[in-house]
Amino acid sequence: MTFDRKDKSDSALLNFYKRLLYPRMVEEKMLILLRQGRIGKWFSGIGQEAIAVGSTMAMEAQEYILPMHRNLGVFTTRDIPLRKLMAQWQGKITGFTKGRDRSFHFGTQDYKIIGMISHLGPQMALADGIALADLIEHKEKATLVFTGEGATSEGDFHEALNVAAVWNLPVIFLIENNGYGLSTPINEQFKCKNLADKAIGYGIEGIQVDGNNILEVYDTLNSIATSIRKYPRPVLIECLTFRMRGHEEASGTKYIPQELFDKWAAKDPLKNFEQYLLEQNILTERLVQEISASFKTDIDQEIEIAFRDQEPTVDIQTELDDMFSPYLFEATEPTGSPREIRYLDAITDGLRTGMTKHENLVLMGQDIAEYGGAFKITDGFVKEFGKARVRNTPICESAIVGAGLGLSINGYKAVVEMQFADFVTCGFNQIVNNLAKTHYRWGEKADVVVRMPTGAGTGADPFHSQSNEAWFTKTPGLKVVYPAFPYDAKGLLLSAIDDPNPVMYFEHKYLYRSLSGNVPSGYYNIEIGKASILKHGTQLTIITYGLGVHWALSYLDENPEISATLVDLRSLQPWDKETVATAVKTTGRALILHEDTLTCGFGAELAAWISEHCFKYLDAPVMRCASADTAIPMSKTLEDSFLAKSSLPDTVKRLLAY
Repeated sequence: MTFDRKDKSDSALLNFYKRLLYPRMVEEKMLILLRQGRIGKWFSGIGQEAIAVGSTMAMEAQEYILPMHRNLGVFTTRDIPLRKLMAQWQGKITGFTKGRDRSFHFGTQDYKIIGMISHLGPQMALADGIALADLIEHKEKATLVFTGEGATSEGDFHEALNVAAVWNLPVIFLIENNGYGLSTPINEQFKCKNLADKAIGYGIEGIQVDGNNILEVYDTLNSIATSIRKYPRPVLIECLTFRMRGHEEASGTKYIPQELFDKWAAKDPLKNFEQYLLEQNILTERLVQEISASFKTDIDQEIEIAFRDQEPTVDIQTELDDMFSPYLFEATEPTGSPREIRYLDAITDGLRTGMTKHENLVLMGQDIAEYGGAFKITDGFVKEFGKARVRNTPICESAIVGAGLGLSINGYKAVVEMQFADFVTCGFNQIVNNLAKTHYRWGEKADVVVRMPTGAGTGADPFHSQSNEAWFTKTPGLKVVYPAFPYDAKGLLLSAIDDPNPVMYFEHKYLYRSLSGNVPSGYYNIEIGKASILKHGTQLTIITYGLGVHWALSYLDENPEISATLVDLRSLQPWDKETVATAVKTTGRALILHEDTLTCGFGAELAAWISEHCFKYLDAPVMRCASADTAIPMSKTLEDSFLAKSSLPDTVKRLLAY
């Protein structure tokens, strides 16, 4: 291995050595603790330290780095105290995640490090969002994100690189090609000769470096970071290295040929650099021993302190509260003269008001810029707010949701439009595993609203008509709103934008142009989690939301002899238990109506809760009126039969006759 010191001083080279040695010694200590049974799991990066250390040293202290689980050198080079890291690994209350997540699955704004989740790849889109915030702010910064050779097969890899390329984002995508995903060798993972060649397909630069040569890693990263700060663009770097131990220690290495170990042992990044410094008379054997002894003392002390740190205490209310970033809703009464506008226009007005109030709000979605979106909701926004804040995206839902989270991490707000709610499946992982869990895991807000044009009634087939709110009401950490009227559509959207937590905002396509109502022209908000009582009656309570509200209103208007209390939930998570309970206790009968299919729809949760908490007030079983348990047909005749509206009269009759 050949080292080119360029203009680096002896003291600088000695610092490189210390930075390289320290994580190696920490890892060796971890392996001892593992054999002693004092820790339960370890993902070893032995043999790969030069990548983490060299690249981190090349980045400025206030630039974000998004590492993986084998990048201990990133954390130690950013000078995170070992005691804090050890507390994290051991699940102590003093760890970054308070015992809620494992190993390097955390972030820290103090050190500008954003950790991974177990699903390989999603952090690359976060890097896009972080870099986008810097780009909009005209900050000359770079962002570094790690991934492994295995994750280059993930759709997240493609989506993140493509977005970064299209938007000229200053992101360094660093691939650690260490030869194996768990046990699968690279010849079974990809066909191209070099992973750096993948850059060609995105129209960006691709560079391959010796990942075991710390000076080559540092010089390459330093040169690229310096360049893209001035001339923003993404760069793909492939660092060649080898995993000298198992994927994690329990999996072993029996599947790896011995000759590979022998070959890469000779390329050990620490031993080779140490030998080079000895030959250059920068190190002496005595100095090596002194540095090692000092590190050993520090490591032993820090680890033992962490072992004595407090374990998490069980407090379910704290756990529940920490699912969301603290936010105190302050009601604001409507301002401006009311005017009658369509449901669609109320959403437009809400977005415009939010964009004016929050200069750090960015809208993202397919065709939302000059075209104005599939439903023309953002028509004219580019002229009003500029393309930096109203962004057309490639067709890549996962990357755009992830970019929204990255924007939030770097001080922005994001509203992401799903062209149709059905398409959210392509971004599902980012929503349920990243947006929903980020604050609970390490205390970081996820200030993202996902707009969900939803619902049937337009003959739009099984892929443009689903009511999929139940996918998200089941997921802790997400707020879910579903307005039924123009007034609520604007007020709830503004509340969703103000709230620093992830909000799924469902808007019914059938109502876009078919429903109008009076909406104030100025700012106002509606508290998320508060239902609205539209009618008061004595015979039964109908609990519904979305288009179901209008089905119920129409039915009750056509049947004035039926006296019903009608509750429009408006919010599904959190939902207004107090209002529902009061209404049910008053009438003694509860009917839950929703457009979603019957089995495991949100109505099942409502029915279970009412049965559990209001049983003694009920005069009949809780009944559900929902759509058929089939996919949604396109034909109007079939669709009308499918929808819950068709069975509402019969369900009401059965409930009243009980």
